[in-house]
Amino acid sequence: MTIEERQQEIISEFNMFDDWMQKYEYIIELGKDLPLIKEELKSDDILIRGCQSRVWLHAELKADKTLHFTADSDAIITKGLVSLVVRVLDGMPAEQIATADLHFVNDIGLNAHLSPTRSNGLASMIKQMKIYATIFR
Repeated sequence: MTIEERQQEIISEFNMFDDWMQKYEYIIELGKDLPLIKEELKSDDILIRGCQSRVWLHAELKADKTLHFTADSDAIITKGLVSLVVRVLDGMPAEQIATADLHFVNDIGLNAHLSPTRSNGLASMIKQMKIYATIFR
């Protein structure tokens, strides 16, 4: 799947829910499927700056030039948010990640329904993933 196809899949999934309580519950469930970072990698140097919660994000470049992400958070909503972005970008070529337009965030209404600090944290997660991609491309 392409980045765009993954975004469209998420948009379709969120369109199945009638209200934001159901969407928040779904985000929490998605966090449970997040490919978790190894405990020994959880260090301050990979903490996402700008997040209200603690979020660790690790990127690894594979031989085929795809970037693979693992992450974790100490907050269940934030864990779900990072899982959404990982789902869209994990395993994609670094070049595509660096230039991707992640419109699904606005399309599903996340920015309008998150607190300003969570919204800033989500933007910081995306920014860090794009930084990793720029470094590795």
